[in-house]
Amino acid sequence: MRIFVAGHRGMVGGAIARKLATRGAEVVTRTRAELDLTDQQAVRGFFAEAGVDGVVLAAAKVGGIHANNTYPADFIYENLMIECNVIHQAFASGVRRLLFLGSSCIYPRAVAQPMREDALLTGVLEPTNEPYAVAKIAGIKLCESYNRQHGTDYRSVMPTNLYGPGDNFHPENSHVMPALIRRFHEAVQSSADQVVIWGTGTPKREFLHVDDMAEASLFVFDLDKATYDANTEPMLSHINVGYGEDVTIGELAHLVAQVTGFGGEIVFDTSKPDGTMRKLMDSSRLGAMGFKPSVALADGVRETYQWFLEQHSVAER
Repeated sequence: MRIFVAGHRGMVGGAIARKLATRGAEVVTRTRAELDLTDQQAVRGFFAEAGVDGVVLAAAKVGGIHANNTYPADFIYENLMIECNVIHQAFASGVRRLLFLGSSCIYPRAVAQPMREDALLTGVLEPTNEPYAVAKIAGIKLCESYNRQHGTDYRSVMPTNLYGPGDNFHPENSHVMPALIRRFHEAVQSSADQVVIWGTGTPKREFLHVDDMAEASLFVFDLDKATYDANTEPMLSHINVGYGEDVTIGELAHLVAQVTGFGGEIVFDTSKPDGTMRKLMDSSRLGAMGFKPSVALADGVRETYQWFLEQHSVAER
């Protein structure tokens, strides 16, 4: 197949593109400079000429609590535009198979744990990332609506917190895992005697290695339509992708400290927001179809830190 991977420079899109290439697919990519996915005319022109058979929509504007709180308009606008343009123009050009990547933040703040797919739209969203979550919910509903009206085969997967090579380690706009890795690394480099972590350290999070997410994404993408339809519903078609276990932010901080060699004190700043207290995915729907993740958290953190060190080494040359 000739498959367009939107967002191939991101952590997840890059991992999916690499795995597709090893399977013999012809992977089509465009950088943001080459194709602005928020530009309807540009996206229309791309699909008219590209001749792709399938689409993996991994492109998105992403960030942590700080970024979501600081740029809420950017998060909802850019993500809605990307989804609307890519999904509609894929349909208009005759693409029958599309995979949309969402996020676990689509579920209500106060939701039973682990979070099942049928919890969608049953309560109020977490305020700190509501604009991003609303956009991702819209992406799911776009896929379902095109399937219902036009008979397309557009599917959605909802990953838990992802990490791994290719992650964003920006000091302010990164997610919790890369933020902790960078903070503890810099503490070791500067011989700091303590590291301060936002919040109480008690919220629990589930973490999935990006390679496992890429495998799960292609597993769902490759499913025959009968199997996919048998395990989903027309208006509840998204599939959770998680690791199956979660840890507290405090436990994660101690793991990252161990991996980076930090021996000082870990201090929790309780004046900062915790966000949602727990976000564990119920991935039984995916598990019943035969997929299971393989990268253990400790191994994944070590690999991610090694990648981070290698990138720093290259940047300093």
